[in-house]
Amino acid sequence: MIRDLFLGKQRFEEFLASPEGIATNILTDRLKSLAKNGLVKRSADPEDGRRVIYQLTERGRSTRSFLIPLVRWGLAECRGTRSMLKKIPEA
Repeated sequence: MIRDLFLGKQRFEEFLASPEGIATNILTDRLKSLAKNGLVKRSADPEDGRRVIYQLTERGRSTRSFLIPLVRWGLAECRGTRSMLKKIPEA
């Protein structure tokens, strides 16, 4: 989820479309947990006030220093992962 936020995803449907195929109930629980722990903030979608967008907080963005290199390593070294290396921002 945090990886997807670094890649620019903000909406529930965008997270749901990630290649992992996460179930909606698990996605909901994870987003709530990230928000509860101060890594993500929820706010009204400026395009549709009935919907929610998710954004990394300062605390969430601080994971970049270790998360991005870990994602790059996993994508390069683990068979079967989709190649997203060009989309991953620099650490």
